[in-house]
Amino acid sequence: MKILVRAVGKMRDRRLQAVCQEYLDRARRHLPVVVEEVESDTDLRRNLPSGTEIVALEPGGNCWTTAEFIKYLEQRMVRGTRAIAFLIGGAEGLTPATVKAAQMRLSLSRLTLPHRLARVILCEQIYRALSALRGEPYNK
Repeated sequence: MKILVRAVGKMRDRRLQAVCQEYLDRARRHLPVVVEEVESDTDLRRNLPSGTEIVALEPGGNCWTTAEFIKYLEQRMVRGTRAIAFLIGGAEGLTPATVKAAQMRLSLSRLTLPHRLARVILCEQIYRALSALRGEPYNK
């Protein structure tokens, strides 16, 4: 399985980029995880691999615990899901068309998060989940 994180806009804050990169490097020991930055919401769904499950990150989505997030990834791995794409909108969020195209809607918090911080949190949770699924301790 491959995990794709697509986000509108560039990560301009070098500190947040470094934190995100650290979690990605750790997660990539378990599965391919790719972060792609796109120009606009319309680019988020372009050229996704065939059979990709789309997860829209938005405030109205399911607000999972870490255990539920781990279970979600585990179920997708067992089912043989080829790829999961987590889509993060820009400052204005995702368009209704992108949300409608998603198989799942996920909220990382009941709080409103800046989209760049949401990317860091998502990368951390991906790493945490993959470590748990491999039975490895979480390296802080």
